[in-house]
Parts: sequence; structure tokens; C-alpha cells
Amino acid sequence: MTGMFLWKSPETGRRGKTVTLTERSVLHMRFLCAEVVRGPKTPEAVARRRAAAAAKRLHKAGVVRAVLPEAFPYGTQLEKFGIRPVDTLSMRRRLAAELVRAEGVRLGLAPGSAKVAVSSDQLTGELVRTVTELALSHRYVLLDLPYGGEDLCRQLRREYGVSLLLGPSKEQLEGAEVLVLFQDRQDLSRKNPAVLPLYEGGDMELAPLVLPPALEERLIPGLDRPQLLSALQEAGAIRPGQITLGAPGA
Repeated sequence: MTGMFLWKSPETGRRGKTVTLTERSVLHMRFLCAEVVRGPKTPEAVARRRAAAAAKRLHKAGVVRAVLPEAFPYGTQLEKFGIRPVDTLSMRRRLAAELVRAEGVRLGLAPGSAKVAVSSDQLTGELVRTVTELALSHRYVLLDLPYGGEDLCRQLRREYGVSLLLGPSKEQLEGAEVLVLFQDRQDLSRKNPAVLPLYEGGDMELAPLVLPPALEERLIPGLDRPQLLSALQEAGAIRPGQITLGAPGA
């Protein structure tokens, strides 16, 4: 079961357990939730100790990953018990084409006019979906792929009448307005106007993630939103296309 970590305000005039485990359901997905008491006057050392106690109990219950609160400062305490934050990579890759479009808007480019370069070390379903969506909405798409690229190019040309530039040079990759990396390319300067690091360990800020209102009202506030939505999407509680990008700063 996926874990969840929530801060809980102290109850005035009452002393009770500072760490409790309960099962909670979000959009029919079950989480094992550790509620940890922390108030504005809780000393840092005490909050850290309680976070470690919660991690220990989650670990004992078999939890290896959890949705954490926003700006959670005690990741080290969780790591000591083998608990990691829910990974957002799969969700970010699913949103790749929309992220590219958002970068084009940020750069002030006409829709579909951005030159987009995609680099990956393997052909995957996520890559095929991303490249297909980009090729249908952008005039210039460059694909850097060691194998399988020719078949994908033929398929896109046959089914949609669109074409890719396969096997771009390093200079062409670095000349694209938007560089989408499904692999870590340390050999590239990454001075492109926009770079999307969609690989394990790649870090990036996301624009606000928006859900339909009927789903939005059923979420639990105070949690790291990308982590929660990633967990729900992986479990099938949120369907593809129900997560969209909002305006930055919204």
C-alpha cells in the first residue's frame, strides 16, 4: 500500500498520541496515512523525532513510498527506513507534449512553431506517445534515438502524414527551442531556451496541475500535489487527460 504523511494540528487542552496510523481513501485509492501532530510552537527537534517515529511505523507496515506534505523537510528521516517520495516521472512524461506547448507559449512562439528535439536511449510506449503528439502539433520535431526510429518515422508518415528529422547532430539538438530529454545527456550544453529533463533524477518545476472540479474537491489539502496526482494516476483513479496544466502562478 502507498503511504501518506499528514501534519495534524494539536488539539487545545488535550494530550493524546502524536503519531497515529489510519487508512484513508482518495478517489477510491487506499493509503496508509501517518498523521503527525505539529503546531506552530512545536520545536524542530520534536517534529523531526515524530517524523522518524511515523516513518518507522509506516516501514513496519510494509510501506516503501509515500505522498508527503508540501515542502516536507524531513526526507532524511524517511530514507533511513526505506521510504521514498512517490515518483512523478511517469506523470511528467505523460504530460510531455503539454509541457512543450506551455514552453512555447512562455517563449512567445506561435503555436506549433517551436523546433522541438527529443532525445532518448530507448524506444518506449511513453516516447512513442510523446513524439506522436508532438509531430501532430509541431512542424519541426527532431528525434535522437539509437534504434527503432526508422519504424516510428514510417508509421507516423503512413498513419498521419507527418515526418520527423531522425538522427539530428549535437548542434541541431542544441539549436532547438525546446529540448526534451528522456535520458540524461551530459554532453549537451543545455543552453536551449527550454529544457525538459524527463528522466530519473531529473528535477523540474511544474506549472499548477489542474483536475476537473468534481475530482478536485475530493483531494486532501496540504499534500505535495504532483506526488498525490502521480499516485492516483498510476492506480487508475485518474484517467489520462484528466490532469492538465494551469497557468504559471495560478
